Amino acid sequence: MKSMTRRRVLGISAAVMLGRPAVAEDRVAQGRSEIEAFMEEFGVPGLSVAVAKDGKLLRREAFGFANLETREKLEPGHRFRIASVSKPITSVAIFLLEERGELGLDDLVFGERGILGMPGPDGITVRHLLTHTSGGWKNDASDPMFKRVGLDHRALIDWTLETLPPEDVPGEKYAYSNFGYCLLGRVIEKLTGESYENFVRENLLKPCGAGGMTVGKGEREVGYYMSGKPLSFQMNVARMDAHGGWVGTPTEMVKFALRADGFPEPADLLQKKSMGEMTARVGVNEKYACGWSVNAAGNYWHGGSLPGLTTLLVRTASGYCWAACANTRGKGIGRALDRLMWKVSGA
Repeated sequence: MKSMTRRRVLGISAAVMLGRPAVAEDRVAQGRSEIEAFMEEFGVPGLSVAVAKDGKLLRREAFGFANLETREKLEPGHRFRIASVSKPITSVAIFLLEERGELGLDDLVFGERGILGMPGPDGITVRHLLTHTSGGWKNDASDPMFKRVGLDHRALIDWTLETLPPEDVPGEKYAYSNFGYCLLGRVIEKLTGESYENFVRENLLKPCGAGGMTVGKGEREVGYYMSGKPLSFQMNVARMDAHGGWVGTPTEMVKFALRADGFPEPADLLQKKSMGEMTARVGVNEKYACGWSVNAAGNYWHGGSLPGLTTLLVRTASGYCWAACANTRGKGIGRALDRLMWKVSGA
């Protein structure tokens, strides 16, 4: 795509400020300048952000284009595929079922006593899937979630268990696993008797004010681009539901995070004990908990990446929550987006 100059971005940006500004006006202007520079550097057609502090949504802004072909300007209400930011949503759903007595984190997933009630590798528990320590199915060229796109969940699981058995003992190694979270989606369905999407929307997202989020495809969804060219997806996004299939706005993402931030207002979806366990660092990998990346400063977050999109959801120990979505992907863009949001959020 042609270089997106600051002048062009200024002419197509849209913004909504809510309540009192999170930062002084000169800081807001500086933030916009940094956003425009980021978009120009990485050739970003559209970038949408939302920022909250102490439980209140303060700022949501959109820059650039939702669709380059039609020249439709990006607005805060446009939706994006949020990719792996879906994993924290699935994690909260699992902990909600634990609080209801439907499962234990150390319950087996496979075997006669397993939740899924089907043959499979020995010793894999719900906790192993949450923490990416199941022993197999890592996110590399062999990732089953991006193979056999015509198979439904059950057929894909059968094929994966037969073709790609785990290589390591459960609990001993960390290996980021999309397939593990696909299995968690099926655990939710088995225990609730509902589709994963319906259970999560009714029990998590609607109470958060994010009930407009959907799996696979969303209203007012943006176009996706690589190097400025439209991208035609060849993957089964709906099948990615529990690990990467949700579609929403940054504002909806932040509304979810505000109900999973560990702060008093608004009240969290989970009890304090569950919140602590969900965000506690795990010995095998101190940088990951249950569905969230974590650090020693008390911050937790998750990023998302697929061809044509880059997403981020962050909760800070200082009371901020923010989300950002870009409808492109490129080398280094994920880290740059993280740095950008720390600069422009006011944290």
